[in-house]
Amino acid sequence: MRFSDLDDKTRTDLEAAAFRRLLAHLASRPDAQNIDMMNLAGFCRNCLSNWLVDAAGERGVPLDKEESREAVYGMPYSEWKAKHQAEATPEQKAAFEKSQSGH
Repeated sequence: MRFSDLDDKTRTDLEAAAFRRLLAHLASRPDAQNIDMMNLAGFCRNCLSNWLVDAAGERGVPLDKEESREAVYGMPYSEWKAKHQAEATPEQKAAFEKSQSGH
């Protein structure tokens, strides 16, 4: 069966399961820094949390930025930053600036 042939509920269930697995994978890899994710893939954990807020808003569901970040990070964002976020190197910052040009 092709993915595009799935009914909406099954497709949504599979997408939700994949998203939960992505969050679990990211939780197991705190060494994957957000800036590296942005530089390589163009998105990071903060992007995922922003997309959750956007999706909630489109459906009339109240969800604020801090709540969505806690859902993505598995803990309050400030706690995750203190435990896992390293200071970005000059090279990482330069790569980030270069990747943002034209956006």
